[in-house]
Amino acid sequence: MLAAIAAWCLLPWYMQEDGLLAAATWRGWPSEENAPALVQALSFGRWWLWPLLAPLLIATVLLGRQSRPDERVAAWLIALALAGLVWLLGQGFAIGARGLFHAPLKEAFPDFEGRQFGFGWGAAIVAMAYLFLLTDALALRGALRGDAFVLGTVGFVVATTVLFVFFPVVLMLFGAGRTDDGYDAGALLLRIFGSDIWSFDCLSGVGRCGTLWKTLLLAVIVATVSTLLGLAFALMAERTGFRHKRLLRVFALLPIITPPFVVALAIIVLFGRTGAVTAFLDWAFGIPPSRYIYGLPGLIFAQVLSFTPVAFLIMVGVVQGISPSMEEAAQTLRASRARVFRTVTLPLMRPGLANAFLITVLESISDFGNGIVLAGNYDVLSVQIYFALVGAQSDPGRAAALALVLLAVALAVFAAQALWLGQRSYTTVSGKGDSGLHAPVADGVARAVRWTAIPWAVLTAVIYGLVAVGGFVENFGRDYTPTLKHATTMFSIGWGDHGLVWSGGAWNSFFTTMESALFAAPLTAIMGILTAYVLARQRFAGKGAFEFVTMMSFAIPGTVIGISYIVAFNTPPVELTGTLTILIICFIFRDMPVGIRAGVAAMSQIDPHLDESSLTLRHGGFATLRRVILPLIRPAIVAGLVFGLVRAMTSLSAVVFLVTTRHDLATSYIVGRVEISDFGGAILYSAVLVAVMAAMIGLIQLAVGERRLGRRGMAGAAA
Repeated sequence: MLAAIAAWCLLPWYMQEDGLLAAATWRGWPSEENAPALVQALSFGRWWLWPLLAPLLIATVLLGRQSRPDERVAAWLIALALAGLVWLLGQGFAIGARGLFHAPLKEAFPDFEGRQFGFGWGAAIVAMAYLFLLTDALALRGALRGDAFVLGTVGFVVATTVLFVFFPVVLMLFGAGRTDDGYDAGALLLRIFGSDIWSFDCLSGVGRCGTLWKTLLLAVIVATVSTLLGLAFALMAERTGFRHKRLLRVFALLPIITPPFVVALAIIVLFGRTGAVTAFLDWAFGIPPSRYIYGLPGLIFAQVLSFTPVAFLIMVGVVQGISPSMEEAAQTLRASRARVFRTVTLPLMRPGLANAFLITVLESISDFGNGIVLAGNYDVLSVQIYFALVGAQSDPGRAAALALVLLAVALAVFAAQALWLGQRSYTTVSGKGDSGLHAPVADGVARAVRWTAIPWAVLTAVIYGLVAVGGFVENFGRDYTPTLKHATTMFSIGWGDHGLVWSGGAWNSFFTTMESALFAAPLTAIMGILTAYVLARQRFAGKGAFEFVTMMSFAIPGTVIGISYIVAFNTPPVELTGTLTILIICFIFRDMPVGIRAGVAAMSQIDPHLDESSLTLRHGGFATLRRVILPLIRPAIVAGLVFGLVRAMTSLSAVVFLVTTRHDLATSYIVGRVEISDFGGAILYSAVLVAVMAAMIGLIQLAVGERRLGRRGMAGAAA
């Protein structure tokens, strides 16, 4: 309460044009732009800020009079917290930069002349103080066993998720029906159910299908091929005598540290009209150059290359997790290795196959980077959303409607995944010791796996190898003369009167990318670990709904998130568009579900009796988390930090609508180079990002090391 009172009296109440993190926030303090609420109310006539101080003062007095407030005082604190939150949000949504927002308010108060901008540091701290006052008061009344830390964590995660996930999506729903004359439900239905989206005249040709069916067709094909290839790689790594397993691990990490459109760029410089392969086919076989790589074939090729490693990461864990005792029992009954694979191993991998398939479907329908480069005349939802907003038509309502269709498809896939995995049990590893060793697969399966995986791995290596050399030739596909032209244009460094001058055109986006990633990664890890602790270690009513809320942002495609943020945060009270803050927030809530699942998985391996021992010794939830849980899950924390950092540096679909010339990011800058056909510069910048992130992955591997489990790990080490 004292911190909130100090923030009300001293900190800038409103958001500055440069954002919350800009040094210019304090320039000329206290002026009308950056004055605290006290000065705003006294000197600039914003009297509606006075009522926010009274609940803070009363709550401070009530808390100061008793060392342990009773339930009657707790009831008063709840009332004060709710009153403060309601007034804060009410006046924020009622009064904007041009006065009162809504027509009924304008009619009721025609002489009202006040105005205000988006919330700044002062308003944010006061809002958090009211929120934690509410959760602490509920803890005093016995909620969640009276643990104020756990209840505060739940309240904070729910409040921020509602603000930065549900609120933007709901506003986008209304934006889809907005016209020049106001909101029109008919316009909403017309946009969502337009024939260009739902037309099913696919028998006459794929080109006549609606955008939705084209997107789903692409997703199903890509998911099927990627899942089968991922299974082949997993079996080759774990069930054959393949000696170069480390190369497979490198293959698995490549899509994580690679910008999402690098594969599409490499495909163009190989198979485009002037590509190396196209030129060779024309010279050797007389096959004329064409644009066949643009459209469905190119999208399938690029997405399978991009998402097969994701399927591999899922399937390799599933293959490792199958207990050898199940297969040994079948072999004891004289079943052949082929029959064991067909009747035991493969059925036990069904959840993993379903998981890989559904995750790849979700990745495909959300993919924007490959689509913007290779889609051509083949319409997919993510690209159509982009052109509806920034193209010549500039129709935000249509963009919002397309985003809602994409959101519905993504949520349906997400729900299908949960239902499939939730209704079946394929448990093979119990609490009993497991000392068996996995038997190799049958010779026929091993040959099929090798002849499938090795050629694809070679092709992948060639594709990614282009990233390393394509930026150091004049014009890949036409002129292979070595040059440093692209490097000097984008990353040149000079010397001026005041020292170093970062004169290259890419430095601004590179530094912004690093700054936003370094801010977002630790905050993402903190949010993920706190939420995981609540989910893994606490029992309370509504836990399932709470988990669904926290995982929602994973199911929502990045393109939808970007559109909804523009709609929601372009006006007060939360006015963030054009700032670095909105990029950081976007990264946090896009990547937080991954940190949550990693934290839950790590905590599930820790005996809950350790927590109970800490609680028995009268340590609260915070002390238990800090002294018991965090030291035991340190590798998961470090890995989550690096993953959040890498994802923040490679994201495109969610932030392509949020960047500005001042706060540009590496991925959007590379897209700009592609749009002007500067493939060499785009490939070089992508290679720089890959090198930076590869160094980060190498450091985390050195810090964490590898996990070895029982005889399996020892056998692998001995081999």
